[in-house]
Amino acid sequence: MQQYEFKVIPAPRKAEKVRGLKSVEDRFAHALMQLMNRLGAEGWDYVRADVLPCDERVGLTGKATNFHNMLVFRRPVQAEAVAALPEVAEVAAAMPARLTTHTEEGRAPAVGPARPQEKPSDNPEIAAE
Repeated sequence: MQQYEFKVIPAPRKAEKVRGLKSVEDRFAHALMQLMNRLGAEGWDYVRADVLPCDERVGLTGKATNFHNMLVFRRPVQAEAVAALPEVAEVAAAMPARLTTHTEEGRAPAVGPARPQEKPSDNPEIAAE
């Protein structure tokens, strides 16, 4: 099974002025493109962008929840490198086998309690037919 390492970084909040790009959207897209191209050259694949909550202190006793835009990247890791990282090896060993297996289509199987199959005799509508 392919192992990955992940990198999560904050999305750019504002873009610098670039010659020829007049709108804010164009400058922001250019800043994002530069970031993605730089990480792509280092072997990172873009996975997705997430908006995640973060509890932060406000004043001495206050607390506020702020939401941050994060970009998620991943790249394959060799098996030797995974074994060298003790925290990754511990997590992988602790995972149940059903969470680490994939179906033939490459998707992870559904996890959760199995729903019992309904028998025709258990359902009065079907039994009446």
